[in-house]
Amino acid sequence: MSYHGSDFYDNDKNFEKYMERRQWRENANDTLEKPVIRQLLGDIAGLHVLDLGCGDAGFGVELLQEGCASYAGIEGSRNMVEAASSSLADYKNGTVQHMRMEDYAYSRDTYDVVLSRLALHYLQDIGGIFRSVHQTLKPGGRFIFSVEHPVITSTLQPSGTRTNWVVDNYFIQGYREQQWLGGTVHKYHRTVEDHFRAMQEAGFIVEHLRESHPVREYFVNEETYERRRRIPLFLFLAGKKSE
Repeated sequence: MSYHGSDFYDNDKNFEKYMERRQWRENANDTLEKPVIRQLLGDIAGLHVLDLGCGDAGFGVELLQEGCASYAGIEGSRNMVEAASSSLADYKNGTVQHMRMEDYAYSRDTYDVVLSRLALHYLQDIGGIFRSVHQTLKPGGRFIFSVEHPVITSTLQPSGTRTNWVVDNYFIQGYREQQWLGGTVHKYHRTVEDHFRAMQEAGFIVEHLRESHPVREYFVNEETYERRRRIPLFLFLAGKKSE
C-alpha cells in the first residue's frame, strides 16, 4: 500500500499531539516559518489564493481577514479537512477540498498566488506539481513555498534519536523516515539545488531563496532563540510566472 504524508495526520493520536504542539508559545512554525512566509507574501488584498496542504486552514482565515478575494485549500488528511471546514465556516469565499495535491485539477490561469507550507517534502516527485502550479497561476502570479531544510532531511534517522547534526548522504535524493510525536513520518530529501532547479524547469523566475534565520523578537526564551541559531529548520523559495 502506498503511503502519503496526510496518512500521519489521520492517525487520531498523531493529529491530537500535532495540534497540541502548534499551541506551544514558541513552536517552530510560528517563530521561524510563518514570519518568512508573511514577508514573501506581502499584501494579499484582492488576490485569489490556492493553498496546497492547507492543514487546518488557520492561515487561510488570516488571509481572508486581510482581504484576499478568495482562498482555496487542498488537503489530503481527513482530520485536517474537518478542522479546516470548521475554521472556514464563516467565510463564503473560503473553501477546502479533501484531496491530495497530486490529484487536484489545476485549471489554467486561475490564481494570483499559490502557497504551500511544509507539505512538499512529503512528495516523491515535485516536478509535476511545480508544472501544475505554473499552469494554474495567472500571468505574473507567484508561487511561494516552505519545506524542511535539506540539512534536516539529510540527517533524519530511522530510530528517531538524533545523535548529531552531521550532514550525510546529502546528494542522495529520496526517501527518509523519522519518528515524531510517537508516530512514523515518511519524507523525501532533496538538496537546495534540486528545489531551485525544479522551479526553473517548471518555468518560474525564482525571485527569493530564504532560510529560517531566527529573529530575536519572536522568542520569549533566550535559550530557545540560541538553539534555533545552530541550524536552519526550513527552506523557502518564491517564484513568479512571466507576464
